[in-house]
Amino acid sequence: MHELRKDPLIGRWVAVLGDSWEPGAYESLKRRTEEAAPCPLCPGGDSLEEVASLGAVRVVRSPAPVLFPHGDLGRRGVGMYDRMNSIGVTEIVIESPEHDRQTEDLGSEHMRTVIHMHRERMMAIGEDERIRYILVSKSVGVLAGSVNSHPHSQILAAPVIPLRIKTELDGAKEYYSYKDRCIFCDMRDEEARSGERVILETEHFMAFCPYASKFPFEFWVIPKRHTCAFRDITGQEVADLGGVMATLLGRMKTVLQGPSYSYVLHTAPNRIPRRNHWHTLGEDYHWHIEVAPRLLRASGFEWGSGFYVLNTSPEDAAGYLREG
Repeated sequence: MHELRKDPLIGRWVAVLGDSWEPGAYESLKRRTEEAAPCPLCPGGDSLEEVASLGAVRVVRSPAPVLFPHGDLGRRGVGMYDRMNSIGVTEIVIESPEHDRQTEDLGSEHMRTVIHMHRERMMAIGEDERIRYILVSKSVGVLAGSVNSHPHSQILAAPVIPLRIKTELDGAKEYYSYKDRCIFCDMRDEEARSGERVILETEHFMAFCPYASKFPFEFWVIPKRHTCAFRDITGQEVADLGGVMATLLGRMKTVLQGPSYSYVLHTAPNRIPRRNHWHTLGEDYHWHIEVAPRLLRASGFEWGSGFYVLNTSPEDAAGYLREG
């Protein structure tokens, strides 16, 4: 079985696979192409265990899961180090029935179905008290690390909160304790005031390029209504968000000529196991989606320092994406 190991220096958890790859496996992965085998996500492909479906959107269990739903956490120490069993959920949301047709090309209504499915699965998975965090993400293209071009997203539910998310939660809490306001609401209001980084604004959402973006053409989508958890999204907001995501992903594809990209849904942790620990989440945190085109590989300097270099300013990037 896989296991989770904690970095004692910065508190980051990593998954270590039970069956270690040999050196040659990395080279074969690099050479692998879609034509090498039938796509398992296409209709009639390899038999996958279906978990849920809604219209043309299907959810299946990953054939190569990182986290497994059965067993106990078994958290333990090994000398100075901490580890636990790789317990959780790894699911694939097959967003399109067509291998070569991206989700945003299927229209706003289809995108709404995908968003609705993400919420439904998060609600169901969140009933498991072992789960601390549920992450929805999507990777498209080689530079984003995708190994299958069939349109899909992933749901990863873990017994720990990822360090990147925890850092964001702590930063939001610190800002609230100082100013008694949500930092995301303040960012949204500041972007609306200046307007130079805003890409799109609707009744329920605002999309903008962050002031200190990590990647060229990175943008965030933030709900105007303050709420910390994506699971609390309303039907009207789902409908609006479907249009926003279809529009913005389409514009990004046009402006950047079909780039690799990733997006991640940032939401509050699953509050069932530690209901009193995150007692200020409702006031200081704000769910949102971060979209990052992968146009350049990170340099050793950026990877080692976390100090990113932007070749296109957020202001210019927003201008290109506004015009589409």
